[in-house]
Amino acid sequence: MAVPLTGPPAPTHPPGETDHPCALPTAPLDPAEMARRIRQDVIRMAGGPEGAHVGGSLSCADLMAVLHAQLLCPGDSFVLSKGHAAPALYSTLVQLGRIPADELDGYTEPGSRLFGHPSHDLPGVEFATGSLGHGLGLSVGLAIAEQLRGGDRHVYTVLGDGELQEGSVWEAALLAGHRKLPGLVAAVDRNGLQITGGTEDCVGLEPLDAKFAAFGWEARIVDGHDLIALHEVLQPSPAGPVAVIARTVKGRGVPFLEGRVAGHYAKLKPALVRRGLAALGQPLPGGAA
Repeated sequence: MAVPLTGPPAPTHPPGETDHPCALPTAPLDPAEMARRIRQDVIRMAGGPEGAHVGGSLSCADLMAVLHAQLLCPGDSFVLSKGHAAPALYSTLVQLGRIPADELDGYTEPGSRLFGHPSHDLPGVEFATGSLGHGLGLSVGLAIAEQLRGGDRHVYTVLGDGELQEGSVWEAALLAGHRKLPGLVAAVDRNGLQITGGTEDCVGLEPLDAKFAAFGWEARIVDGHDLIALHEVLQPSPAGPVAVIARTVKGRGVPFLEGRVAGHYAKLKPALVRRGLAALGQPLPGGAA
């Protein structure tokens, strides 16, 4: 079922499961509320002096929330291969207590460590990502290291669909399938748009599930905004790597950005920031519109 972005959070845990599976130092986060806050923070960062990659940050918010609120355990690795979705990652780090909330106010400003793409200087960020096509290879390397040491830690990565046009993605996918890497999960934010237009108009990717399967992966397709379904399909497999094709909407949750190529990167004026926050259920002071 689709989880609404406004109103009371819908139930997001499978029956009988109410907590994060790991012993975290803080109380478990609700993925619906976490995704909402990610989207609100993304809109605020897009209103800054440099703007932000807003559309793809909004589309992957649910993926980020489920992974970090419900699945990632201490010792697991997360790689944001689509590094331009850094605003979504920064909000996630705030909600995990890794960086202070007020640091978001200085996003991309001189002296800030919150760049347009994430730096490994940040707590919780293992690799700087930005050049598309590198994140899956890094994740495969981590998974191979874990396989060689006989460990059971998991590696999760989030890729953009336009990023799959990079040949290095498929080199990494080929190696992962050959080694039958357990515990490796690659989630594709399949919003269908990239900076120059529709992905299928630029370089066709479909049938995407069949391509991953041909490389030796277990391919799963899911509504990328259904939190319960995401929790189910993002589970790793001991038999080999898992590719989750999460069908999403670019600009999700903000009507004037949804499904628009122009929303790939935007500098939002104050009035649009207010409209975006209102659409995401944030009360505005004095009833401002």
